Amino acid sequence: MPVNQRSARPLLRSLVVLLALAAALFAVHGARPAAATTTAAGSAPVRIMPLGDSITGSPGCWRALLWNQLQNAGFTNIDFVGTLPPQGCAVPYDGDNEGHGGYLVTNVADQNLLPGWLAATTPDVVIMHFGTNDVWNNLAPTRILAAYSTLVGQMRAGNPAMKILVAQLIPMNPSNCADCAQRVVALNQQIPAWAQSISTAQSPVTVVDQWTGFNDATDTADGVHPNDSGNAKMAGRWFTPLSAALTGTGATTGGTSAGSTTGGTTTGGSTSGTTTGGTTSGTTGTGGTTTGGTGSSGCTASFTATNVWQGGYQGSVTVTSTATSPTAQWSVTVAPGNGARLTQVWNGTLSTAADGTATVRNASWNGTLAPGASTTFGFLATTSATTTSPTTSPTATLTCTAGPS
Repeated sequence: MPVNQRSARPLLRSLVVLLALAAALFAVHGARPAAATTTAAGSAPVRIMPLGDSITGSPGCWRALLWNQLQNAGFTNIDFVGTLPPQGCAVPYDGDNEGHGGYLVTNVADQNLLPGWLAATTPDVVIMHFGTNDVWNNLAPTRILAAYSTLVGQMRAGNPAMKILVAQLIPMNPSNCADCAQRVVALNQQIPAWAQSISTAQSPVTVVDQWTGFNDATDTADGVHPNDSGNAKMAGRWFTPLSAALTGTGATTGGTSAGSTTGGTTTGGSTSGTTTGGTTSGTTGTGGTTTGGTGSSGCTASFTATNVWQGGYQGSVTVTSTATSPTAQWSVTVAPGNGARLTQVWNGTLSTAADGTATVRNASWNGTLAPGASTTFGFLATTSATTTSPTTSPTATLTCTAGPS
């Protein structure tokens, strides 16, 4: 059924309030990237397409906040592109976008709409938050992910080196859809594995967790579309992975930025760890995969570095129940090698000790595992720029513990 779109936010929205919110959320969700290489002033700007529905484009003021965060971090040689003009957010920014209000990602794929938009704008990077209307219309996650795959194929047909950032959707709880909240959870749970399966070294697909920490009661205007605080949270979530994708592309033309995430991305294969005393310790292997877990604590955990760049990487952990009865909760202790530290987690909650050891506990919706069942969580990690590069295989030691239902 047609989706009611939010009317454009008034231009009287306070610039001071927006930027203050963005700064606060950025401090929580995004570290600034490491000093980026200054490029010649005449280099072509990196073209970034924001792709989605009304959450992206009507008016999608998170784009305005994100644009200004990137500019302030030194990413001045960028161009937001799209066939749609800005809708106004009371903040100066490059507002071109492909945020089509009311559109379903499945229709965009089925009707072959994206190739025309790509041909008109020739992006280098796509950031996509798409599927809310499909969820609203009760389309299955498998169908939505199939549409994602179609769009990724079309992006790569025009640019084989396209960098693609795909969001796990923000929560939604509209008054006319009691089941939508859980449908979003079901879709989000499957996105990391889908992304891992389709990501390549030349054209990496990076998952961006827009769900965790977003409250549909306080961060939306109507249970669906972000308000000022929601826009600030979305901008903060996009910033770190987008900065990592931009560094080294020529997006920085003046000044530098301080922090820890830098570089391009790559994807590799897998290897296995070695087991000692019931706890599996990861060993370095081609492509950056280690496996780990425990043999008698009700679960095992395996780790794969899905994307690696100079100074950081993206990881995926699969938790598998080894219990003989359903579990109600699980936790995984992650001790990353080479001084790495986890900075962001999706599909779980993160706490970090002073030595960098991280503990990830299940989210509210993925703690229950039947015997032999699995779930996944993902994370971003930062390292010293001298210890991680696209040819380095990150390592980690994992210990998994599960509790009974």
